[in-house]
Order: sequence, then C-alpha cells, then structure tokens
Amino acid sequence: MFTGIIEETGTLIAKTPDDGAERLVIRAQKVLSDLEVGHSIAINGVCLTVIERTDDRFSVQVIPETMERSNLGALEQGAAVNLERAMAATARFHGHMVQGHVETVGIVNNLVMDGANVRLSVTLDERWLRYCLPKGSITLDGVSLTIADQFTSGITVALIPFTLAETTLGDLQVGDQVNIETDIMARYLDRFLEFDLPDEYDVDPVNLQKWGYGES
Repeated sequence: MFTGIIEETGTLIAKTPDDGAERLVIRAQKVLSDLEVGHSIAINGVCLTVIERTDDRFSVQVIPETMERSNLGALEQGAAVNLERAMAATARFHGHMVQGHVETVGIVNNLVMDGANVRLSVTLDERWLRYCLPKGSITLDGVSLTIADQFTSGITVALIPFTLAETTLGDLQVGDQVNIETDIMARYLDRFLEFDLPDEYDVDPVNLQKWGYGES
C-alpha cells in the first residue's frame, strides 16, 4: 500500500530482457536507506518487487502485461522515474490510499500556466473516467493529486511548484503518457452498487421479518 507521496526521482540506468520479463535497474538514494530484496516499491505508480539491490541501485522484474498497461514499456535508459516505498504502518497518511495497481494510461492533452502553478489536463478512457469527480483523488505516475475539474474525455489537475520540481510531472509535455490509478473507494462503491444479490438477500419487509427484525 502506498500514499502517492513521492520520496525521490530515480534514474533508469538499464532495461534488459529477463526470463520472459523485463529487468529495470534504477539508480536512487533516499529509498535505498532501508530497501531490501523482496520489498515493494512503486515506480511511476506501479507496485513492483525488489529482486536485487546494491549501494546505489536496485532491480525489479516487470511482466509483459504491466509493460503494456503502463508507461514503463516506453521508458528509455536515462529516464527519470517517481519512487515511493511501501507505506509504514506508523507513518502519517499524507496522500490517499494507493495500491500501485495501474489501471490504464492517460495522455497529456493540455498544459496551462496558472500563475506559478500548472493546470494539467489528461485524456483517459471513459471506463475509468466514471471513477473521477472534481475534488476527488487520482494518481498520475504515482503522484497523489486532487481532481480540479472534469471534462467529457478526461480530467484536469493543478500542479504546485513543489510537485513540478520534486516529481517527473514537471517534465511532461503534450502527448506524453501517464500512469493512471483511480480512487479505490470509488471503484469498490461502484462494484457494490452494481452487484446483483440473490432475491433471498433483498432488503424488503418480508425478508426483514424472516431474519427476525421488527419482532417484539
């Protein structure tokens, strides 16, 4: 589990085939302070398992489905990536609940300066747009953000100078891909409301009496 608060940006220094998957080698500093083999780490919002580490780098394996579903497949050597270690149970919850399960890739379609801030618009598939609403949470490349506005085919977020400087979002250009993870609470609520319960579980007066409610 993650919070969407990026700890540092690392650098992809190698990307090679590895037993049917891809091995990514990331150079980093801060996250290596207590990172061990077997630990989870989010790279651009994708939860992956550390398979090797040294004093200044760590390696992960990425299966083909993840490479296709996220922007990790498009990364080239030297690319900067957002890094976040798994949330500690004793830590403050500064962002929102993030699983590291990227659902889709969005496309940056507009960047507008708003004073010192940037308003970033991203187009995404309507299948995932249904889980977005103004003032709700969304994760872009692992960064926890608040949706400022919603339009027919996507969402807009406001990026403050700190976020632009401390994450890869400050390097985005129109046409770039960003990993999207929508709010897990919205997805669970949607699933709950659509789930078809058998008739015997309908909450109606007959069933309530059968279950013992309303009896004196």
